[in-house]
Amino acid sequence: MMKITIFGSSGRTGLPLVHQALEAGHQVTAYLRDPNKLAIKHPNLRVIQGNINDLSGIEKAVAGQDAVLSTLGAVPGGAKDIMTVAAKNIIAAMQKTGVQRLITLTGAGVAQPGDQPKAINNLISFMLRFLAKEVQLDAAEHVRLVRASSLDWTIVRVPMLTNAPSSGQLKVGMVGINDGMRIGRSEVAAFMLKTLETGTHRKAAPVISA
Repeated sequence: MMKITIFGSSGRTGLPLVHQALEAGHQVTAYLRDPNKLAIKHPNLRVIQGNINDLSGIEKAVAGQDAVLSTLGAVPGGAKDIMTVAAKNIIAAMQKTGVQRLITLTGAGVAQPGDQPKAINNLISFMLRFLAKEVQLDAAEHVRLVRASSLDWTIVRVPMLTNAPSSGQLKVGMVGINDGMRIGRSEVAAFMLKTLETGTHRKAAPVISA
């Protein structure tokens, strides 16, 4: 059993992560702007209301925890720098409170050392830069800040997210190496939780797909 703080807990990936963590017997702190969006009642669930700009609230949410997991991401009409702000404040709060383990989610379009992109990967990256430049820049800065921190981090990169059930054939690789085009959100949540529980993929940024 671990004490886990989850950011983005009411989102489409965060919600299954909360469910799975509670089912596994962990104590979960959900930090979110609107607690009404988290329709879960459980004795091992603590809900803290706050936004990603509130450093003191984030410190309260992570203090005394064993790990922090984040499924935050850009949403239509939301702040264009949410990933950058999240990285800055979560890292600062973790360093202040002495929490080391961080597992965070981002898109596979954020290039990392070890990638070997194929033509299709390069085409997708070009399209993302053209259609969602600000989102890509924000995600890249999030990853840069996490990598530059002293934390015990894992960056989970994903392609297109779907609501499909687990395929039972999870691929773990890098861009262009054992990667696919999509993955279900529940499978992403399961991978993040397993990564925490097994202590694998430390200081790494794998791409996972179905």
